[in-house]
Amino acid sequence: QVQLVESGGGLVQAGGSLRLSCAASGRTFSSYHMGWFRQAPGKEREFVAGISRTGNTYYADDVKGRFTISRDNAKNTVYLQMNSLKPEDTAVYYCAADRRNYNVGRELYAYDYWGQGTQVTVSS
Repeated sequence: QVQLVESGGGLVQAGGSLRLSCAASGRTFSSYHMGWFRQAPGKEREFVAGISRTGNTYYADDVKGRFTISRDNAKNTVYLQMNSLKPEDTAVYYCAADRRNYNVGRELYAYDYWGQGTQVTVSS
C-alpha cells in the first residue's frame, strides 16, 4: 500500500509559476511509475505528466514546454514544476502511482494509488 500526499497548490496570476510536490510512503517508491493528473470543474480527470521508474518523462500536449515532472527517489517525492500558468490550468491536481505496468500510462486505470489532490487556481 502506498499513500500519496500532494502539496504546493495555491492561487497564482496568469504567467506565474507553482511547484507541486507529492510525497509517497513506503520503501518501494523507485519501482513505481508516477503521474500527475488534473480535474477542472465539470470536466473529467485528465493526464498532465508522467515519469517512469527510470526517469523518462511524458507530457500532455497542452502543458509541454511549460510543465516539468521530476522525481527524487531518495526523498520518495515527485514534483511538477508549472511555469507560464494559464487560467485554463485551474484544476485540482492529483498524483498517482503505478506499480503494475511496463510503460507509463496516460489513462486513469493504469494507476493503482492516488493522492487526495491539491487545488491550483490561476487568475487572469
